[in-house]
This record gives sequence, C-alpha cells and structure tokens, in this order.
Amino acid sequence: MRNLFVGAVAVAAILAVSVPVQAETTMRVTLQLPLKHSLGQNWLAFKKIVEAESGGELKVQIFPSAQLYKDKQVPQAVGSGAVEAGSAFLGRFAGTVPAVDVVNLPFIFKDEAALRAASATGSDMRNILDAAVLKETGARVLWWQAFGRNIYLSKGSAIRTPADLKGKKVRTYGKVLGWTVTALGGAPTLMSGSKQFLAYQQGAVDVGMTGATAVKSRKLFEVMDHMTLSFDSAIEFVTIINDKFFNSLSPKHQAIILKAGKIVEKQLRDSIYAKEAAVVKEMRGKMTVVDLTEGERAKWRAATKGVVDRFRKERGAIAAQVLKAIGK
Repeated sequence: MRNLFVGAVAVAAILAVSVPVQAETTMRVTLQLPLKHSLGQNWLAFKKIVEAESGGELKVQIFPSAQLYKDKQVPQAVGSGAVEAGSAFLGRFAGTVPAVDVVNLPFIFKDEAALRAASATGSDMRNILDAAVLKETGARVLWWQAFGRNIYLSKGSAIRTPADLKGKKVRTYGKVLGWTVTALGGAPTLMSGSKQFLAYQQGAVDVGMTGATAVKSRKLFEVMDHMTLSFDSAIEFVTIINDKFFNSLSPKHQAIILKAGKIVEKQLRDSIYAKEAAVVKEMRGKMTVVDLTEGERAKWRAATKGVVDRFRKERGAIAAQVLKAIGK
C-alpha cells in the first residue's frame, strides 16, 4: 500500500511539472494625463476588465502624466514597439493620415447622435481611418477616447456670429481648425492647451478655442468671461497598441482586449458628454454662456462651408472616402 501511495505521489508530481504554465504578459501604457483625468480613469477601467477576464495572465501597467513619452511622441513610440500601448490626440496622426482631421471639420456631424454613430467601433468612418493608421504607423487603434466638443472663449463681448471673429487672433489646436478660423474671418494661432491660461491672461490672443471641460480644469473662466457653445467640431483621442505585440498574443487574450476596449469606449463617451453638460451648467454661474440660435448657427455653417471642400481637395483619397462614409 505504501508503495502504491509513493507511486501515486510521484506520478502527480510529474504531471504537475508537465502542465504548461501561462506566462504573465505585461502591456505598458503611456498616458499624457494624470490617472484622475477621465482618460486616465478610462484606462483604469480597461485594466480592471482585462486583468480580471484573463485571470491575471495579462497585466496593464499605466505610466500617466507623460512619464514615458510626450503626446507628439506616442504614435512613433507605440508604432515602433518602444512601448506596447498608449493614448494620443487623434490629430497627432494627421502627418501620416491627413484624413483623421475629419473630426475637426466644422459642423460635419449634425448632432451628438451623428457623432456617436460615426465614431463608434465598426462604423464606416472608423474602419477607414483605423485601417489607415495601422498601415502607416504600425499602431492598431483599440478604441477612441471622447474628449468633448469645441467651444469658443472671449473677453468683454460675446462671439455669436462670424462677424464677431473678424480680425481677431484665435487660439487653435490643429491645422484644419485654423482653416475654420480663417473662414470665419479670424487669424489662427496654433497653441498647446497648457499655454492657454497665460495667453488669455496676457492678451496674446483675443479668442480661445478649446473643449468645454477644459474651461473648468484649466480655470480659464478666471481669464475669459464669455463661452460660446458652438459645438462645431469634436475633440478625440485614440488608444493604440503596437500591432506586432497584439499579434503575439493568443486569440483569447486578443478577444479580451478588444471586448474591454469596446466597453470602456462607450463608458467614456457617455460620461464625457454628461460631464460636459455639468461643466456648462456650472460655468453659467461664473461667466456668460452663449447658446447660439438656429439663425446664428446657420451663419457659422454658411461661412465655413468651403472648409469641407478644401479638406476633400487637399487631404487625399482617404479623406474623400471618409466624407462619403459619413454622407458628406
């Protein structure tokens, strides 16, 4: 009996050694913003799902506040495999995929519902742009991170119609947005978000262009007293993963990542628009919030109509495909 017991233990030990153990895989993520920011919270939600669904076989390690790379370095860093994944402003890909600037076209989306439909995973627009980004950079888009919609800031008087922008210096954050400002009669000045407060305070520019939530987070209401809810374009970030790294994962792990991305993408878009509405409500008590009438908005659309035609003409075949996909 003792010999049988010893034999059984030996067999069990051999079997235990022969069973393959799944190696732990770590995905490092570079993020420009702090973890407390909505984009940081979005990555944390992704991390929670992925690590739970994979039973700890997949680990997500987030490096916030540009600890690894600055925003402009992210596409190359992820595409080359220097880091596995990260978030970047969608406009950072305009150099290799000019068509990504479609979201910056004025009034290209009729309303929030149209923007949601066009930017959702699997939409015609997303399929075209995501495939182009992968082809040109080696970075696979996992999901888009909504950042809000564009608004204008001014001091002393409201911006209601294009005439109110004539001859004024306007802070922008992208080339196509500069086209819009020019079409409206203003003079575009490209400027990073972090420089806004001082620029407005010192009068370096007359008008600001930013997202509604940034008015609160950057305390821009302290240096500007009017906010015009133009909501004429979208501000989008994207999460990307190195394609070679993604393809090295098992089909099971790939499926977990893609499923988690789809879940947190919707969560963020829902929460960012709710947050945007809450910030606008709060700002009504700190500054003059301008709600455009339909007549005023029609003047903006008429003045910027040529921007879409210029985009179609100058941004290549993919831009034309994207415009067709969204019915423009």
